[in-house]
Amino acid sequence: MLMNLSKRSSTNEHGSSKKSKLSFELKHALHSVKSQIPLSHCIWLLITIFLQILILFFLIRSSPPHPPPSNTQHLLTLNPECQSGYVYVYDLPPTFNREFIDKCDELDPWKSRCSAVSNGGFGPRATGLERVVPEDLTLAWYWTDMYAAEVIYHNRMLSHKCRILDPEKATGFYIPFYAGLDIGKFLWFNYTAKDRDRKSEMVLDWLKEQPTFTRAKGVDHFIMLGRLTWDFRRLTDNDSEWGSSLLYMPLMKNVFRLSVEKHQNDDLEESVPYPTAFHPRSESDIVQWQHYIRNYERTKLFSFVGAKREKIKNDFRGVLMDYCKSEENCRAVDCATTVCSDGAPAIMEAFLDSDFCLQPRGDGLTRRSTFDCMLAGSIPVYFWRGTFKGQYEWHLPWMAETYTVFIDNDDVRDSNGTLILKVLEGIHKDKVKEMRETLINLLPKFVYARSGEDLGSVKDAFDITIDRVLKRMKSRRDQLFSQ
Repeated sequence: MLMNLSKRSSTNEHGSSKKSKLSFELKHALHSVKSQIPLSHCIWLLITIFLQILILFFLIRSSPPHPPPSNTQHLLTLNPECQSGYVYVYDLPPTFNREFIDKCDELDPWKSRCSAVSNGGFGPRATGLERVVPEDLTLAWYWTDMYAAEVIYHNRMLSHKCRILDPEKATGFYIPFYAGLDIGKFLWFNYTAKDRDRKSEMVLDWLKEQPTFTRAKGVDHFIMLGRLTWDFRRLTDNDSEWGSSLLYMPLMKNVFRLSVEKHQNDDLEESVPYPTAFHPRSESDIVQWQHYIRNYERTKLFSFVGAKREKIKNDFRGVLMDYCKSEENCRAVDCATTVCSDGAPAIMEAFLDSDFCLQPRGDGLTRRSTFDCMLAGSIPVYFWRGTFKGQYEWHLPWMAETYTVFIDNDDVRDSNGTLILKVLEGIHKDKVKEMRETLINLLPKFVYARSGEDLGSVKDAFDITIDRVLKRMKSRRDQLFSQ
């Protein structure tokens, strides 16, 4: 023990000796520096070092933080075909979509809508077209309802290549509420404003409980409305006023919407093509149909498909029908005697047989028949500027004169229709051929392919719509979070 104590004492003394020696050497070194550098120089050296540290500190504070990888960069690592982004589809309670299909007999006060919503919204397979379309294309035709777009879009979205199941990686959020099927039941008879708004209020109550909706105030959300925008723009709670007030509800303030006819002064709305009867299964289906309508031998200058509306004073459709039936250059299909709503071979025959087709306004400024007409390679003749101006800008060229003809409706009335023949006969055959070729090239952009089918390099109406929507969603969300 004495030896250990002696060793520790010796070690401590040795350590103290080393520390004293180190302290002495430091003092000697400092004294040496002081002796070689004047005091004033030392002070300036210290000030310079301090200022450099201060400048460096402020540069670090003012530099923006490295941004997280952008959504686009992240998307490229997931799927190079989804550069516009990914879409998340809400799994809404069935009362907002599936139940409308299950209870399709209750959707219309006059007749069952079950056929209209069958086959994913395409409706029943078309029959009787054997003499109208090429035989190997008949399976690509369905009697599709004009207001079935929200069912079609939902089904296409579920199998879309850019659908994602993780909401944190989504660029846009799709709300699959069948608002058009809902309101269709309540537009007539003795229903109240509350009846018309009930489901809309319920779905918004559900949405406001979703963190993905509230965190961005809905700016990255969108909905498909299968009917005209006017069916969702009721201004008051008056029971006699038309439609629901969905688009004026506070929680819809930032939600982007698609419809078959948009409000032209609403920046949050975009119109998409009405569904037609042709739903290609492949790119070759499209090419074959394009070739068919390009070479079809047309025997009439123009056609009109429609029916008079006897209850409407000065009905313009009546003017067109009376004139068409009296003019040998026009082929008429009177929907008062021919069933047109669910499709009929006579409609496609008339459009295929004519260079031009007369397209008055429908329930709104637009009309499903216009797309049936263009599908046949027949050139639309329209009578109200709002029919094309401001509509379908994602899918059709803004220069409508390259594929349509405009004649003012007032001028047609004043001439009892004879002005139509005069204008159309004045268009040179080469110009007609050129306009038809424009329509033929546009055709893929206004048809809806079957769900899950591969069109190769071709983008159909749905593909174009979702691509543009996702770009819009990303831009709006980036703008929100940059404020």
